Amino acid sequence: MTKDSHAPGGHEMRNEPEGLEAPVPSEDSGLWGSDVAAEMMRALDIPYVALNPGASFRGLHDSLVNKLGNRSPQMLLCLHEESAVAIAHGWAKVKGTPMLAVVHSNVGLMHASMAVFNAWCDRMPLMLFGATGPIDAAKRRPWIDWIHTCKDQGSLVRDYTKWDDEPTSPRALQESILRARQITETSPRGPTYICLDVGMQETKLDAPLPIPDMRRYAPPEPAAPSDKMAADIARKLHGAKNPLILMGRVSRDQAGWDARVRLAERLGAMVLTDLKLAAAFPTDHPLHGAPAGSRIGKGAELFREADVILSLEWRDLAGSISTAYGEEAPKAEIIRVAVDQHNHKAWVMDYMGLPVVDTYVMAEPEPTVEALNAALDALGERKTPAWAGRKAFPNKPLPALEGAGPITVPHVAAALQKVLDGRDACLTHPPLSWAGDLWPIRHPLDFLGGDGGGGIGGGPGQSIGAALALRGSGRLAVAVCGDGDFLMGVTAVWTAVHYKIPILFVICNNHSYYNDELHQEHLAVQRGRPPENKWIGQQMLGPELDLPMLARGQGALGIGQVTALADLDGKLREALAHVEAGGVAVVDVRVEPGYQEKGHEAPAIAR
Repeated sequence: MTKDSHAPGGHEMRNEPEGLEAPVPSEDSGLWGSDVAAEMMRALDIPYVALNPGASFRGLHDSLVNKLGNRSPQMLLCLHEESAVAIAHGWAKVKGTPMLAVVHSNVGLMHASMAVFNAWCDRMPLMLFGATGPIDAAKRRPWIDWIHTCKDQGSLVRDYTKWDDEPTSPRALQESILRARQITETSPRGPTYICLDVGMQETKLDAPLPIPDMRRYAPPEPAAPSDKMAADIARKLHGAKNPLILMGRVSRDQAGWDARVRLAERLGAMVLTDLKLAAAFPTDHPLHGAPAGSRIGKGAELFREADVILSLEWRDLAGSISTAYGEEAPKAEIIRVAVDQHNHKAWVMDYMGLPVVDTYVMAEPEPTVEALNAALDALGERKTPAWAGRKAFPNKPLPALEGAGPITVPHVAAALQKVLDGRDACLTHPPLSWAGDLWPIRHPLDFLGGDGGGGIGGGPGQSIGAALALRGSGRLAVAVCGDGDFLMGVTAVWTAVHYKIPILFVICNNHSYYNDELHQEHLAVQRGRPPENKWIGQQMLGPELDLPMLARGQGALGIGQVTALADLDGKLREALAHVEAGGVAVVDVRVEPGYQEKGHEAPAIAR
């Protein structure tokens, strides 16, 4: 450990990060408004700042480089604002804590808005800084400062952030940053946005501002149920014949994972998980009731058999109940544990339908599970439930990696599992065609779920942010992206290469926005029109896109296109060796679309 002369109070620094761009040492020549923002970022222990540069935050940029020496936090240069925010989102998916992204003025914020929306829908903590031209019109340069200045820049993202502010003094900025961090880390988590006035950034201060004691502005402890509530729920579960637990948005914490497994096992309760969300429960456990899916699918039978259902921040409880029961009222007693209602707004309907609930507990899953386990200790052993001793759900076997037929997404999953050969890996992003029985989940970091907002383009950036958070952990980051998703976010690859963030990308390339082909086919059949035309305006052929060339052009290893099943194993091994040596590899695999029609359950259409 070394000490940095710039750090207030002799703040100890981490070891030099990979890919550090070391600036020429700078003489201290006073204190500026933007220095306050930089010092607050360091005091909050924010490790990285992902950004695409812009003149509106030139003051902050200078402070990060020449005041802090580009260390703690270190800047990560991104080639697009959406990638910068997506990287911060991916970091939060692993760590559960925010890193920071900075975007340029209104134009950068508009570029980044899809990634902000993803983080919002995914309930991930994320701190976002932006900037505007001089609020004082007399200080605006002709043309450019006028089009880059907004009266209310936060309105661009206000409907899908938890809070935004535009402080006009360094002292107000300190409070804004403290509040933004506190709010983003308070469940239900989500992005916060602070807009920095250029004039405030470039104001010279007469005296330094003391850095507040960060410990006194920490986020609150997770919301927990009362002892009485926990005891009441425990008695209901203890007495249930067929309890069912829905495990939704939960933490990456190993202790929380172990507590959830313990709760299910002592109750003999069946468990359902959600493919759109990160790992919540081991999918090859005998009590995991069905392949994780974006809808309950084969888990509907378990809903109908259950007499008590415990929902732990389940993403769409009303939709699952409707799928299972149709128009009938659910027979089971339903206990909902969630604080998500605190985040609900009117602009986007991501709060889903209003579920029927018998007991509604405004608490978070981790302290609730802990309280239930403690309450069950007092109740002793329960009668053996009907589902005890049930064998693991019989997932369909993955296909053999031989023969001359086309490559399918299950072939890709089978080849990856074979090549990884028991290595600790994290599937950072699945394509839309991924199914819940393709990847065994046995650890909270085995699988990070979808992009949050149901669009495409966030996969590469989120995966690189996750890989950054995993770097040095011994766990390999593996992103399986569709070709459309990869192409929209492909320039994020440069950031991974430049900062030596090892990651393996496998592109399931069907040369089409195939999900929308399914929509066109459905409508054509419904309207008595030719479904053969579904490919028009969907397929990316003539010319065929060269994805490996796009990877090589950014310094990554680009392999493919892999079209023969016999070549898949060898090409993935070549890529894996490159990643294990610290590199970035992209393998382009030609896959047959529509594999779900051949027996594997696929996620619901999401676009």
